[in-house]
Amino acid sequence: MAKLRETVDIDAPALRVWAVVQEDVKNVPKWSRHVAKVEQLDHEPPGKGTRYRYHLDLPGGFKETFEVEQTTWVKPKRCAGKFIRGPLKGTWSYHYSEIKTGTRAVYEMDYELTGLLRFAGSLLAGQYADGIRQNMAALKRYIESGKGPKGK
Repeated sequence: MAKLRETVDIDAPALRVWAVVQEDVKNVPKWSRHVAKVEQLDHEPPGKGTRYRYHLDLPGGFKETFEVEQTTWVKPKRCAGKFIRGPLKGTWSYHYSEIKTGTRAVYEMDYELTGLLRFAGSLLAGQYADGIRQNMAALKRYIESGKGPKGK
């Protein structure tokens, strides 16, 4: 399995970062480069057990869809889950910790590409890691510019 880990320090409280990333999921395309759309598959407020479907527009003209399920929900500290359908297998997590200048957000993913992405894996691996890095930087800019929910 491949592993990714990206960290970004954001000048905002953890509750605000949490609200943007974990509770305002439909607006992820506003700060995540390759996410075209996100659908919540459940009708309850986000929490443990919530499932989402992500629609991606990837480099090279690839379009993919995958689904995740949240298995951990500890507001505003940690949200984690697993890939349940689509070309990714494995787990992902966000960790949030208060620091002097705001919040340190850490995204981690242990994954394996399957399906068509497995064949393009060597081509996409570096681009995928770079995309995660760019998304975390875009998340920082998005929040620090005052966009998204304020968090409660």
